[in-house]
Amino acid sequence: MTTRRAFIKSVPAVGAAFAVAGHVVLDDSPALAQSAAPLEGHFHPKGKAPSDHTLKVLAEARQSLPFSDTRDFDEQKKGLIAEMPQKQIMADAGHVAWDKARFDFLNEDTEWDSIHPSMLRQARLNQDYGLYEVLEGQIYQVRGFDLSQISFVRGERGWICFDPLITAEVARAAWDFFQEHRGEGLPLTTVIYSHSHTDHWGGVRGIVDEADVRSGKVEIIAPRDFMDYTISENVYAGNAMNRRLSFQYGQVLPVAPHGFVTQGLGQGVSAGEVGLIAPTRIVEEDIEYIDVDGVKMVFQNTPGTEAPSEMNTYIPEMKALWMAENVVSSLHNIYTLRGAPVRDPLRWSRYIARALYLFGTEAEVMFASHHWPRWGNDRVQEVLRAQRDLYAHMNNQVLHLANQGVTINQIHEVYEPSEGLKQQWHCRGYHGSPQHNSRGVVQRYLGFWDCNPATLIPHTPSDAAPLYVEMMGGAERILEKGRELHDAGDYRLASEILDKLVHAEPENLDAKDLLADVFEQLGYQQENPGLRNSFLAGAYELRSGIPEGERASTSGPDVIRAMTTEMFLNFLGIRMDSRKAEGMRFTINIITPDNGEKFIVELENATLTNIEGFLSDHPDLTLIINRSDLERTMIGEVTLEDQIGDGTATIEGDASLLAKLGATMVDFDPLFEVLPGTKGAGAEIAHADSYEAVPGAPIPE
Repeated sequence: MTTRRAFIKSVPAVGAAFAVAGHVVLDDSPALAQSAAPLEGHFHPKGKAPSDHTLKVLAEARQSLPFSDTRDFDEQKKGLIAEMPQKQIMADAGHVAWDKARFDFLNEDTEWDSIHPSMLRQARLNQDYGLYEVLEGQIYQVRGFDLSQISFVRGERGWICFDPLITAEVARAAWDFFQEHRGEGLPLTTVIYSHSHTDHWGGVRGIVDEADVRSGKVEIIAPRDFMDYTISENVYAGNAMNRRLSFQYGQVLPVAPHGFVTQGLGQGVSAGEVGLIAPTRIVEEDIEYIDVDGVKMVFQNTPGTEAPSEMNTYIPEMKALWMAENVVSSLHNIYTLRGAPVRDPLRWSRYIARALYLFGTEAEVMFASHHWPRWGNDRVQEVLRAQRDLYAHMNNQVLHLANQGVTINQIHEVYEPSEGLKQQWHCRGYHGSPQHNSRGVVQRYLGFWDCNPATLIPHTPSDAAPLYVEMMGGAERILEKGRELHDAGDYRLASEILDKLVHAEPENLDAKDLLADVFEQLGYQQENPGLRNSFLAGAYELRSGIPEGERASTSGPDVIRAMTTEMFLNFLGIRMDSRKAEGMRFTINIITPDNGEKFIVELENATLTNIEGFLSDHPDLTLIINRSDLERTMIGEVTLEDQIGDGTATIEGDASLLAKLGATMVDFDPLFEVLPGTKGAGAEIAHADSYEAVPGAPIPE
């Protein structure tokens, strides 16, 4: 496997206390993704055939959906200037960063019987691949090079870029392709990050030289609190998010009709170099007017919507409205399957309503960081109004039902969007789904408990499962009933009992195989890519085990360097195994002279805390190190022990405390077991060229 190891190493002795997690960053990308070739093992590379029950579900969907509305296809094709001739974009490290050819099967005139027809429609719309004109001479998009789209707006001196994709290589290829056809050889003057998710800033180093940013030649604009949320979302729970994301994004699945089909927001994600250059200008006000390279822009901060830090932008002279990721051609996530704080759908709806009445009543074109633009004021208002209602309806109706006693464990069976919303393609669940989003709304307001005392302090599945298996008459009885339910098409009931058996008997291959068959059929039936991928990924791991090989981390060097010292110390508190710290008590002063910071770090009650702006009068140890030198230890370039040895860092007091603190730190396993009996029996991952990187927090999204 060809990888560049940007290790965040576990360094010995004193250095161990100040290493971030022992994750490997694969090509500096925060996660691993789909294979272009089937993986070895017990997995069925082409998938098992959809059952008659699944075929019936998909046939009913074809009859109930508004396929006569083809406006999306007209808008998707509009403005095409040139298709990208090269299907593959190479990474600087030598592997394939982007391979559009893997999705060529979607161009066939076939109704695949293993793909929900609505998902198949969305996947075909995501096949755009080239340069598109949004507004003649003024706004262009390069689409289909990554999960997100990159946009260019004409300024006085050059071009203003909105959202430079995920990785440097595809962003560079998009810029070069744009320059070839419409760029006029003019430079890039400004980059605008619309929000804090990786697919909207990770490719910046492919189009911008950091020296030009430092000199003021290129400006980078971002919404308020951008850096705080970019770091905290990617690091604090990053290891767990990446593991869960492998299900949501179907990382182990082959790109094929029976495997990975689309990610809904786009076809997939690129596998190059993820970088971050800090913004030079932050939009602080709720509404802020800024002249950007001679273009008057109105920025609308929308915190706590699709991302905790996000903003829309209106360009009055062009009557062009940029809706970031607050409005896309899909229901978005209120609760995201990879895990993130639950979003506020009512706040989201209100910000869309505000954009509608501030800008949308006169805008003639609306474009965004995913999918295709909408032209004409009537169409712009139609989409804005429906998206406004989509999130308000979910918030209001879920709470309406919750206030009548519908619980978090029932809501997904009861809640449905209104009929009017269900008949609008851009309101359907290609990223979020009504099922998991409705549960997220209940979680946001009421939490995880359904108010049944029997579920208040539940046993773990593996502890409770043996009793269920015993009471159900043992494994053979469960397998017999499971096959009966499978054959009858009652897949969810089958998964209910088979899951108990697999937890009780993790080595029972018959149970795991049958549960995999059940998950596979459930996956085929889903309209939502995250749900499909999660079921199919579960089937894969049950059959083949967790794939062996390297996984990536959201904590790449640029992200770690961008962490505040407080964030870094907070993460040490997360990494510390408190059981190893019982009985320890000490105080450390940390001073970073080059930026004037000072911290008290205390270990007491098996808890590591820090407070900025104070120093203890009686510390057990004082560490003095420049923040710029501390960053070298943070990213694993050198150990703190070496820096103390060569005088880069100095200490006063009990030096052994650093080693004691280091001994409490844990390197998180990026391949922890999700389904029982899948750890340690995984198939070997093929080779680096067959993988795409998936963004971390959130990406993803």
